[in-house]
Amino acid sequence: MDGKQMTQTYSMPLPEVNTSLSAVIDTSAVLHCPRTLTRAVLTRWEIILRDKPSCTKAYRSDTNEIQDTNCTDDRITWASIPSQNPDLHIAPVAITHDGNYRCVTVTADGNFNHEYHLQVLVPPEVSLFLSRNRAAVCRAVAGKPAAHISWTPEGGACVTEQERWGNGTVTVQSTCHWEGPETTVTCSVSHLTGNRSLFIELNPGLTTSRSPALSLLIILYAKLSLFVVILVVVGFVFFWEINDCFL
Repeated sequence: MDGKQMTQTYSMPLPEVNTSLSAVIDTSAVLHCPRTLTRAVLTRWEIILRDKPSCTKAYRSDTNEIQDTNCTDDRITWASIPSQNPDLHIAPVAITHDGNYRCVTVTADGNFNHEYHLQVLVPPEVSLFLSRNRAAVCRAVAGKPAAHISWTPEGGACVTEQERWGNGTVTVQSTCHWEGPETTVTCSVSHLTGNRSLFIELNPGLTTSRSPALSLLIILYAKLSLFVVILVVVGFVFFWEINDCFL
């Protein structure tokens, strides 16, 4: 009975597994096929990407045959020799690799399936600047998914806009204006690929506007002082020459 129960347990097919997976653009990703206790007769990857025909990568162990159908992306390959490692390797990861990847392992005990939903992450380009009306503008350009922008201190009059692009990336722009005594504000951008914080002075013109005038006064004062010194020297020389003529 123990032997029969053990045999029945081993022959019981695994339930289908669904996994959500994320990968940062320009990195690499490995998708694993389900491992079985009995030998796999056929291992097949079914790849469905956005706006592309489905691709199938298959390996038959009885004939040691590898077959690709409608697979044109050289960045999606077997991780190793399929007979030793049936995993899928993607490198480098691109935005176009968003999609569903399903591994089907066929054995004498039945089929074992593992499906992945791969989401490609794109870090946004973050910038912070002042607009013409002295409002602070924080931008997170072409991120995937959309970034979240917050401000410190809170309480400013803010407007947040989103612009979606055809490749699935999103640009988020937040514009804030403060009426209070704040001199420096911080923009915080939260994203699945990492967080960033930038700060900016709201009234840099108050400091920079005084500098040219002050510099001009210093230059004029230096020139005037030099002119006075020259006059004193010339006058002193002239005075001595006159004294020599009378002697």
